[in-house]
Amino acid sequence: MIHKTVSLDTNKPHLQLEVFLQETQDESRRSAILVIPGGGYAICCADREGGPIAEAFVEHGFNAFVLHYSTTSNSDEKFPGQLIEASMAMQHIRQNAREYHIEPERVFVCGFSAGGHLAASLGTMWHLPEVTDKVPDGINKPTGMVLVYPVISGAYHQSSFQSLLRKDAPTEEELATCSIEKHVDGRSVPAFVMHTFNDELADVRNSLTLASAYKEANLSMEMHIYPDAPHGIALGNAITSCGNPKWENPAIARWVADAARWSREL
Repeated sequence: MIHKTVSLDTNKPHLQLEVFLQETQDESRRSAILVIPGGGYAICCADREGGPIAEAFVEHGFNAFVLHYSTTSNSDEKFPGQLIEASMAMQHIRQNAREYHIEPERVFVCGFSAGGHLAASLGTMWHLPEVTDKVPDGINKPTGMVLVYPVISGAYHQSSFQSLLRKDAPTEEELATCSIEKHVDGRSVPAFVMHTFNDELADVRNSLTLASAYKEANLSMEMHIYPDAPHGIALGNAITSCGNPKWENPAIARWVADAARWSREL
């Protein structure tokens, strides 16, 4: 496997893209996936929700990229700054499709927890004027989005929105600007969602709220809700469990294979 790191903005040393490529000697092209770790917009949990996830998707036929984005620990950036950063990553991937041996029409995004919120923002708000002022219109639109125990609504996980908006007490109007369900429309991309019913940090109602909005808009979604596992289960196997048996579950560990199959069916 080829692994390297590229800078997306010389003015933001923390804004980087880790590249994970299957070594190849021919001109075949793979699908690509941009992986966005969680961390509540306070940190970027790339150790468990970055590289291991990218490597798992490489095994399923993708070339993968991990976004290291602005959080309260490394920047004063606020919404929609992180959405612009994710859009820059999508632009970089597509503009370098030949070098990365990927099909530019098949570039997906996968996000975890608050990273799931950023991935969902990319899938539903890629067209915001503040974003298209910075990147060409449409180059940042993912082919589909994979959301893993995502933060979706300001109604169910305010701490992430406080970090994202840089406000201790955001108003309902401010929360609505970045609550995903408020932005679902015909321009939103197909979604694959995985959550656990008893997630103690990102309430499962985040995903159910998104599903309701997708149903109202008559959009495509596949969703898997498992009964019992704590927040942050990641791959659901020994690679990301860090010795915690609650983070290992063979049924849940199928989600990467399920997401890869879902992507092929689009």
